[in-house]
Amino acid sequence: MENQNVVYGINGPVVTVLKTKAFSMMEMVYVGEEKLVGEVITITDEMTTIQVYEETSGLKPGDPVVGTGAPMNVLLGPGIITNIFDGIERPLGAIAEKSGAFISKGVAVPSLDMDKEWDVTLKVKVGDKLTSGQIYATLPETPVIEHRLLVPPRVSGTVTSVKPNGKYRLMDCIVTLKLESGEDYELTLCQKWPIRTARPVKERLAPSIPLITGQRVIDTLFPVSKGGTAAVPGGFGTGKTMTQHQIAKWCDADIIVYVGCGERGNEMSQVLDEFSALIDPKNNRPMTDRTVLIANTSNMPVAAREASIYTGITLAEYYRDMGYDVAIMADSTSRWAEALREISGRLEEMPAEEGYPAYLPSRLAEFYERAGRVTPLCDGEGSVTIIGAVSPQGGDFSEPVTQNTKRFIRCFWALDKSLAYSRHYPAINWIGSYSEYFTDLDDWFVKNYGEEFIKCRNSISTILQEESSLMEIVKLIGADVLPDDQKLTIEIAKVIRVGYLQQNAFHPDDTYVTIEKQLLMMKTILHLYDRAKHLVSANIPISRVLEAGLFDKLLKMKYDIPNNKLEMFDEYIKEIDEKIAEITAVQS
Repeated sequence: MENQNVVYGINGPVVTVLKTKAFSMMEMVYVGEEKLVGEVITITDEMTTIQVYEETSGLKPGDPVVGTGAPMNVLLGPGIITNIFDGIERPLGAIAEKSGAFISKGVAVPSLDMDKEWDVTLKVKVGDKLTSGQIYATLPETPVIEHRLLVPPRVSGTVTSVKPNGKYRLMDCIVTLKLESGEDYELTLCQKWPIRTARPVKERLAPSIPLITGQRVIDTLFPVSKGGTAAVPGGFGTGKTMTQHQIAKWCDADIIVYVGCGERGNEMSQVLDEFSALIDPKNNRPMTDRTVLIANTSNMPVAAREASIYTGITLAEYYRDMGYDVAIMADSTSRWAEALREISGRLEEMPAEEGYPAYLPSRLAEFYERAGRVTPLCDGEGSVTIIGAVSPQGGDFSEPVTQNTKRFIRCFWALDKSLAYSRHYPAINWIGSYSEYFTDLDDWFVKNYGEEFIKCRNSISTILQEESSLMEIVKLIGADVLPDDQKLTIEIAKVIRVGYLQQNAFHPDDTYVTIEKQLLMMKTILHLYDRAKHLVSANIPISRVLEAGLFDKLLKMKYDIPNNKLEMFDEYIKEIDEKIAEITAVQS
């Protein structure tokens, strides 16, 4: 029978079908002769509206629309890691082989390689009872990631047949279950999951373990937990993408999912080049062995950009359910919100602030609330940490995307244009940023590094706050009129800013710094501050202390002390004590 469901109207990526009851809400459909991928977003008696994830040029009224009977979903299985997908999990490498450098419309390429054979080890036997989320087989997906095949959610039964260990393809049945209903259910190497539905977990856990990034300003002053949420807002050129790259390269997550959402093509190609060239310090393997890249550049269809962050978070949840710590970088959620605004405008919905749809906050909440540290259905522990970049126009943090993002995240790394333009990276402003994870993480820091770490962090924060207040006075009347104790605060704050918070991504010893070295650096800076404060209180001029060269030496200690020679900090402490003693002796 001829398909009666045909295109009635086309408005960019928004397509309408008249008077049909053939489709359900959020159903995935194929539009036109080229079978463009779409999703049903509104249904009325009169009209069904479809959001198309591909370029709609050439589509015309009367073209057929065919339903799939299933929601918009992604294929989950081995082969995701090392791959590069677009916003709806189409593999860009396979598409390039088939249609060249540009994605042709309606190109049908399976998300994962169906012909590749995987070396599978079965973990169950006939008669075993399996429930949702249990591991029934494992295979080496990359040399550093073991892929654990999980019973899909809402499926449980008794094993009736098991294939022997060996090489199998993605769709091969390796285990058969007898469900409680009496039906047989085949377990293969893959499963599908709707992207807009969070995957179920057994229990949500407290965010009590930090995500160690090796970036001092983050780990010390504004830490984020595993399973936490953070935003990196900043205007053009402030280093959002660079900050996310550094975290992706060096953080102690097991797997990185990087979503380039509406970014420029040259930026995404730089990401691909960097990640493929980078050697992972943990295992001396290429970084791509534990990375998934989703590239939806600014010239790709706008609707797929809206779907890309849901695709990314679904892939992250899948690996979380295996017991891995996953960090997802969304760059940037502002471009995603702009896609939402464009589609909303084409749907003729009532605009809210700055033209964004009224449901922008709830969509942001849906995304960020899928983060968390959890006990997955297979037991153990896993986490998804979300770090979203925000690109407010003109660096205005009062605009809707930044303000609404702040409602749903607990860590805010505000990038500062003046810091970035003076080449201070990461350009995280220590006055405008905050982290709400201190109470959750302090026990971990005390247990592993002692009370000293918390005290040093608090002292450094206090000095930076004092400097900020003093600089207001300096701008008005100059630094010369300040008493020596306040001049000392400004000088030590400079050491903290330049010698500690500023970090060089291209220096082998400074690109990544352990928490242990961070603590020793803080202790050394604060030791100089305490000793200099005693001199100043004894009416010894601050100029005498500065002439000793100690402040300049601490500015460069991040380069001069290698990461494997931390005992050198003792020599620095000793030198500070000796030179302070000399000044005291001369003065007396």
